[in-house]
Amino acid sequence: MALAYLTGFNNEFETEALPGALPQGRNNPQKCAYGLYAEQLSGTAFTAPNATNARSWLYRMRPSVRHVRQFDPLQRPLWKSAPSVYEEAPLGQFRWDPIPIPDDSTTFIGGMRTITTAGSVLSQAGMAAHIYLANADMTDDYFLNADGEMLLVPERGRLRIITELGILVVSPLEICVLPRGMMFRVELMDGTARGYICENYGPRFTLPERGPIGANGLANPRDFKYPVAAYEEKETPCRIEVKWGGKFYATKIGHSPLDVVAWHGNFAPYKYDLRHFNTIGSISFDHPDPSIFTVLTAPSGEPGTANVDLAIFPPRWMVAEDTFRPPWYHRNIMSEFMGLIEGQYDAKEEGFLPGGMSLHNMMLPHGPDTFGFEKASNAELTPQKLEETMAFMFETRLPQLVTEFAARHDSLQKNYINCWDGLEKKFDGTIEGKK
Repeated sequence: MALAYLTGFNNEFETEALPGALPQGRNNPQKCAYGLYAEQLSGTAFTAPNATNARSWLYRMRPSVRHVRQFDPLQRPLWKSAPSVYEEAPLGQFRWDPIPIPDDSTTFIGGMRTITTAGSVLSQAGMAAHIYLANADMTDDYFLNADGEMLLVPERGRLRIITELGILVVSPLEICVLPRGMMFRVELMDGTARGYICENYGPRFTLPERGPIGANGLANPRDFKYPVAAYEEKETPCRIEVKWGGKFYATKIGHSPLDVVAWHGNFAPYKYDLRHFNTIGSISFDHPDPSIFTVLTAPSGEPGTANVDLAIFPPRWMVAEDTFRPPWYHRNIMSEFMGLIEGQYDAKEEGFLPGGMSLHNMMLPHGPDTFGFEKASNAELTPQKLEETMAFMFETRLPQLVTEFAARHDSLQKNYINCWDGLEKKFDGTIEGKK
């Protein structure tokens, strides 16, 4: 079927799959059209300020109380929630090679592997960084995450995500956000899929304030796409899995839970094409802080300090004069989980592969490897365009704890620290510095 999308970040949308299914002038009429039930899905407290208040009205075949019956506990030992402490995990900088997709039949949910956790799922602060490895569709299986919204970053294979509010097709170089509490299932359009997920326990993602940048630049609201209403009328045995409080439960029902015929509101899944990001940079010397690469941010209680940010490092021109152009060496209060979607990352051209990951935790030093330093220090500073590259970062103010799976997996590069071995002392006090 051809897909259409609504556009605009956090707008109030309305969409119906059948004419007249959406009530006009009221949210909860005495009787809904087509024998539908009215139901509100709230993503914030009722009294949240207008600028952050999120809710959608759904008009569905059955109220969702018919979808969530008796729950049975379910074990998913490789999907961890914070706090999850692996006592034997060493302290340091980490990098992983791409993890292969399993040969055994594995769905999107079954292939979830947690790499780091931060904060606490019960206090609704922090995040977890996962990878997904999949080779099978979720045909009659559905999932609901009550713990946090899920930010998907595909690296390999297109995903067809069928949600309560409609369908999103998401490809590598696009991202998708699935709101907390939204039921969905995932089909694989290319047979296999691999990618990254940020499970955000805190306030939902929004656009960063642009400040002096002004009204344009970075991610523009019009480029975010939302699904139009689409429903499944399937009266066959189905299974719903729920993640709640860091634990997993399952229930069986006799029909699809994706039975929303119409909806309106601003609490909905969406996708964004990273190639539409309008990169900002210096055209004189030095370069601004990497916060200029922020696509989405989830705030904390401290102004200007995120619970979690999504930043990307896309193709871009570099023209700054007398400037070391890759990221500088630094330590900061944020903990940085990084992945690579395609190409090379300019600060780590060796050993950091698409599908791979790295972790540089708060106040631990990091920066370009020896090769990157020497290349950038001696390069001719003509205008240069970085092409065929897309790296990203999940950055949080909280320490990211490595899971046992990640700490013990064969993909962990045990010699990663050696990439800085060649950064020897170059100081010579007899040479006068530049004027």
